[in-house]
Amino acid sequence: MEITTENILLIGSLLLLISILAGKTSYKFGVPTLILFLLVGILAGSEGIGKINFEDPQLAQFIGIVSLNFILFSGGLDTSWKAIKPVMWQGVALSTLGVLITAVSVGVFVSFITDFTIYEGLLLGAIVSSTDAAAVFSILRSKNLALKSNLRPTLELESGSNDPMAYFLTIAFLGLVMNPDQSIYSIIPFFFQQIVIGAFLGFGFGKLSKVLINRIKLDFEGLYPVLVIALMFIVFSATDFLGGNGFLAVYLSAVYLGNQNIIHKRTIMKMFDGLAWLMQIVLFLTLGLLVFPSHVLPVVGIGIFVSVFLILIARPLSVFISLMFFKMKLRRRFYISWVGLRGAVPIVFATYPLLAGIDKADMIFNIVFFVSLTSVLVQGTTLSLVAKWLHVALPGKAKPRSPVDVFLNEGAKSFIREIIIPEENHSVGKRIVELKFPRKAIIAMISRNDKFITPSGSTEIEPNDMLIVLTEDQPTLIEVYDSLNMDMEQDDDNGAV
Repeated sequence: MEITTENILLIGSLLLLISILAGKTSYKFGVPTLILFLLVGILAGSEGIGKINFEDPQLAQFIGIVSLNFILFSGGLDTSWKAIKPVMWQGVALSTLGVLITAVSVGVFVSFITDFTIYEGLLLGAIVSSTDAAAVFSILRSKNLALKSNLRPTLELESGSNDPMAYFLTIAFLGLVMNPDQSIYSIIPFFFQQIVIGAFLGFGFGKLSKVLINRIKLDFEGLYPVLVIALMFIVFSATDFLGGNGFLAVYLSAVYLGNQNIIHKRTIMKMFDGLAWLMQIVLFLTLGLLVFPSHVLPVVGIGIFVSVFLILIARPLSVFISLMFFKMKLRRRFYISWVGLRGAVPIVFATYPLLAGIDKADMIFNIVFFVSLTSVLVQGTTLSLVAKWLHVALPGKAKPRSPVDVFLNEGAKSFIREIIIPEENHSVGKRIVELKFPRKAIIAMISRNDKFITPSGSTEIEPNDMLIVLTEDQPTLIEVYDSLNMDMEQDDDNGAV
């Protein structure tokens, strides 16, 4: 079936619907949604029942880059600095040194068992060196599995931040394959250029984005997510144009924004969460359409060897070396080693050799596809089982409750305070987002002129407003008064509730 202007919306919407329904079913059986999305794409492809002819790696790569921007940005917004701070250096080690060790070890192994040159092997190793967060946590959620200690934030940080390193290595080794006379040491300056510029512009654009979001007064709340999307693409494209790592910049700018007070933050985060899911589905469907199963079959033998080496040797080796200077129980290191799923990102990176036109591009793409599929099938379906074997899963009664559960619990001791703003208070005329309210406190409602209004970040404080504030504890309540430049004890004397 040829894709035309007339049928693309019908075909696209049907594939989306089928993917969503398949994903819902997969939760029940513990199968990663990634597999279902890919299979839907394969079945709809030229060798499947749909007979959709799609052979455009350049378009697939473009879709992949756009999708990865949304997925990384959404993951960054959801990253809590408080949660990752205790494990920041572990995550950084895994997402940099760990990725490098994985790429090099797989590359050397591939060049040893095949006729690949060392540079071609390293290129393949670089492509499969990053892990897939979406596949990991779709399984953890489907099994309602909670992990001990700081395992989950460590895995989240690694999965969200290791794509930039894998991208750098892919581009660097691809350059060496195309220019074999070039020294391998030439990639070192390129590495520092990518990381330094990417990190600097990531934080810089993050701060600039916060100022723009809070200063620009838009008439409609729905325009704020659109503004953030525009800023996200500016961050990526400008960083890439200046020679930095665009994926790193996008992720870091999102992490910064996610931990700041910005207008309509909740709306923005919900919007990006939905867009991230949409982009994951579109990405997996596109890659499924691009794959020809008949081309994958001839590389199954090599693919099995590479998969086994990656899962049982390369990944554990990279984890144990990366974490050798950190205190961590052995069984937790083994579990991190097992949670090394390869997903859609390696398949996207595998389109770069295709577009570069190198000799073994087709073979590399098909091996990468097989390795990603095998990794998710073998590791993805056993995450909860291995967690129980290694005793890193929390028992049912000990699983952390969500904030909503805690709040609704009859025994929850939430502090509710009514604070009246004096006419001369410094907060008068300021928007809520400018008050530097503590993160553990919210203004649930404002009583103004005998009317109750539901505030947002852009709501301006007026004289004699009564703020109905919810906090988790007494110290947070003190921070609330400090942010309003008011005396809590004096307010108590005035009859505050």
